[in-house]
Amino acid sequence: MIPRYQTILFIVLLVASVAMGIVLWQLRERAHERLLYGSDSAPTHAPAVAPAEQATLLVASDTDGSLLALVQSLPLPQDPASRARAVLGKLLDLYAAPDAAHPVPGGAGSIGQVFLLPALAINGNPSAPVAGKSKAPDTSSTNSQPAGPEMAVINLTGAFVASHPSGIQTETLTVLSICGTLHANLPRITQVRFLVDGQPRSTLAGHADLTRTCLAAEAVPSEGAHP
Repeated sequence: MIPRYQTILFIVLLVASVAMGIVLWQLRERAHERLLYGSDSAPTHAPAVAPAEQATLLVASDTDGSLLALVQSLPLPQDPASRARAVLGKLLDLYAAPDAAHPVPGGAGSIGQVFLLPALAINGNPSAPVAGKSKAPDTSSTNSQPAGPEMAVINLTGAFVASHPSGIQTETLTVLSICGTLHANLPRITQVRFLVDGQPRSTLAGHADLTRTCLAAEAVPSEGAHP
């Protein structure tokens, strides 16, 4: 005869086993439902991308020290600061290519941020150059775009500057091509300042002055002309 305590223990174990089976079955059903929901909620179309537009890149050539206008079709966002970063990224991608006429490593990732601010005015002229060091801009002021001339503050990465070839011509061509490309695609940009990792820097790679405000329009030469 089976002792009473063993009978009770057997019943308890049986009930626990049945309960665990039910719980496991419910968990399995819930996991299956989540999988089905995830499949149903997945997008059926590719995310929208910016429409392709014509962009003018002022591409430098070390052979003769010139800037040549190169028109390309690029996906450009509507936000002006994002457009500026997109065209500059393409320009630096060209310089990072193996057959570049102005070889500079880094590519599009060399542009940290682009800030658009109201242009500085000297004696009432918003296009006049301003000496002195630049400070990192307050990004909260970039939410509303000014109606007049603008200054682009380009934040370059330290890696780009560290790997940039040293020389007065090659550094000057990089700066001028950046300024000219910005003005060609965003004519309201009349001034350009440079930061490196969010901080002012005296030169690009030992020669080109980064402490001054560059006049963007002066960096756009006639086709084939030397800057």
